[in-house]
Formats: sequence, C-alpha cells, structure tokens
Amino acid sequence: MSVLEVAGAALDTGPLCDACLGRLFAERSFGLTNAERGRALRVTLALEADEPFEASEDCWVCEGETDRVDWWAEQAATAARGYDFETYQVGTKVPPLFEENDALLREDVGLDPEAGEALKTELNREVGKRIGRLTDTEVEFGRPDVQFTLDLSTDEVDVQVNSAFVYGRYRKLQRDIPQTKWPCNDCNGTGLYQGQPCDGCDGTGYRYDESVEQLSAPVVEEAMDGSAATFHGAGREDVDALMLESGRPFVVEVDSPRTRDVDTDALEREINEFADGKVEVEGLRLATHEMVERVKELDASKTYRMDVEFSEPVTEEALQTALDELEGTTVEQETPQRVAHRRADLTRTRDVYAASGDLVDERHADVRIHGAGGLYVKELVSSDDGRTEPSLAGLLGVDAVVTALDVVDVEGESEPFAKPEFFRE
Repeated sequence: MSVLEVAGAALDTGPLCDACLGRLFAERSFGLTNAERGRALRVTLALEADEPFEASEDCWVCEGETDRVDWWAEQAATAARGYDFETYQVGTKVPPLFEENDALLREDVGLDPEAGEALKTELNREVGKRIGRLTDTEVEFGRPDVQFTLDLSTDEVDVQVNSAFVYGRYRKLQRDIPQTKWPCNDCNGTGLYQGQPCDGCDGTGYRYDESVEQLSAPVVEEAMDGSAATFHGAGREDVDALMLESGRPFVVEVDSPRTRDVDTDALEREINEFADGKVEVEGLRLATHEMVERVKELDASKTYRMDVEFSEPVTEEALQTALDELEGTTVEQETPQRVAHRRADLTRTRDVYAASGDLVDERHADVRIHGAGGLYVKELVSSDDGRTEPSLAGLLGVDAVVTALDVVDVEGESEPFAKPEFFRE
C-alpha cells in the first residue's frame, strides 16, 4: 500500500487527530512534526478525491492528548518553579488504553506494530521542546538536573530534582575528628540506651561531636538550599590522623537543590570560616554525578608523616639502612588486629614507593612513607605482631609504634580525574 492508501485506511477507522495520523509515518520527511504530516496527508487525500477538506476535532486513539502539549508544558514549568536547573528530561506514563488504541490502529491498516512512532515518544518530544522554551533550559538524555514525568491518567506532573555536586580537597587540622558522622555503637545512633540518654555519646547519637562532613556539608547544603547533603571522600584517614598539605579529594552531594549555580570561591570561604580552623577546604568546583564514583574509586597513593617511638635506642645509621630496605619493596599485610572486627581477614600485598626519616633522639624518629593505596602504615612500622612483613620494627629488631600520624599527600588525580565531563562550568 502507498502512503496515501495507508492514510486513507487510517482515516476510515474513525476520527483521528493530525498527530496520530502523522505518527504512522514519523520516519518520513525529516523536519516535520507528526501533526504537520497528518494535516498534509489529510489535505492531499481531500485534493485527490476532490472532496471538501474536513479537519478532525476528535481522536479515538489519543482522545485529544496530543492537543494538550502546551498545557502539559505549562504544568511542568509551574511544577519546577523555584528550582534552578539547566537541563531536563521528560517521560510520560501512557494509559494502557491509549497504547492498545495505537496498536489497533496499526493492525487495522496493516502496518508493522513498530511502524512510525509511539504516542509516548511524541509527547516526550513535543512537551519537552515547549518546556525548554518556557524555562530557557536544554534537554539532557543522560542525567539531567530535573526529570519531569507526565501522568496522563491523573493529569499530574511529577518533578524529580536530581542532586548537585561540589568537588574539592580538604585538610584536617585537628586530631580525633572522623571524616564522616560516626554513630554511637552503644545506642546505634539513637542517643538513647534503655530509655535513657546514652552515656557513651551523652545522648547525641555520635561517638564524636564533629566530623569533616559536619564541618563542611551543611554549609554546601544551605548554599544550594537543598533537603540533605552527603559527604563522599577519596578514602579516609584514621580518626587520630591529620590530613595536611595537598589535602584529600571529596565531593558533597546535595539532594533536591533549589540553587545550583553557587559561587564556589565564596562557598570555600564560608566553609573555612564555619570549620573554625579544624578543617580547611580548597579548589571547590561544581561537579557532575560521575565525579562521585571517580572519587570513591580513586586508588590513590598516599604520603604519610609519622612520629615513631622505639622501645630501645636506635642509631641513625640503623634507621637509614632499614628505611632503605623498605623503599621500593612489596610488603605482605594480614588484616591488622585493630580493624579485624570489621574487615575480612585477608593477606594483601602493597608497594612502598619511598621511605625516609631522621632520628629526633635515640628513641624517637620522624618518618615519611609514600605507599600504594590501602597500605597500613602503622603496621608497616610496628609489624603488628608479625602480621606485616617486612616492617621497620622487624628490620631494626626493635619494637616500634606510631605515636602520631599525618597524611600529607593524596596522589592519583592524573589527567582522567580532571576530564571536563566531571565538572560543571
């Protein structure tokens, strides 16, 4: 059958709107809307038959939904009012009856069930174009700022506002501050134990009063006027360790933000003022969702500075010899005793890239270790009762313990980390 024969057969099935007629031929004549295709076919058929032209005011397939695209776009724009967004996507929930009508029309005219275009696809596109014009925003088929869902059964528009992200690096300048909130083990974070304020956390629900997260994320949440904020770090240092020099990469994720285009320089100053010298952040940038996974999966090498105490006097020569032996070696580490209660008991191999240090006195040393991600440096010093081999203590033949630990560098942000798609301009 020719195009006109199919179009004529379609019109014989009952009243059809131009869009539903044209949708049967959506793959033809690029640059036309389905409504334009349908009207052109209707006009051509009238001319060919030399009959009066009759436009259809009713439609048995979509029951008039294709005539409401402007209304749907206005409803969507109104529903998103108050939210700052640059990109969006539209989805449509089509009642089963309309989908069945679509299928019946194709069956009646002898077309393949997949011929042309589905009603859902047309509405997504046509409403989407109008939303873009009303809000001065652009369609994004990956992860848009806002997702609109049109429900034809209820005449409702659901608006899902996706998270916003801020990337940066933090320095932790005081000890005994965890990276994220640490719920109290005694009360499981409730603040109550047997109906009374928990003694373990003084009723706060947390083992520590503050964290890097609590000293930074609330400021970002407030600036973006979001409903909640989550802190994602590229690994984490021990609670009693400082994080110095270059800092550790992190991302703050803000749920349902009303504001996305924040001044990151001003935000950086606000966080540092709020943290009051306990934590500092730098290099803040607006980021994309992909940055969260990049940060969480970053297998970075780290450089540590440690205060080490020996059980017996050690000479400078012996220390340097031991450090030289550690440098460039691969160590085997069983899961440390201090974390065995929460991690699987495995034997891991990790590389020591560099090892240096100096004696402060015969019983104390200042040691720096640059090692692969996942290297347990406290155990590299102490041997953890022989669970790490080789170790500084083992090479010296003297018990050794880390009394203070600082992370001074987190590396691994090579070029892939800074790809443009990880950031928003």
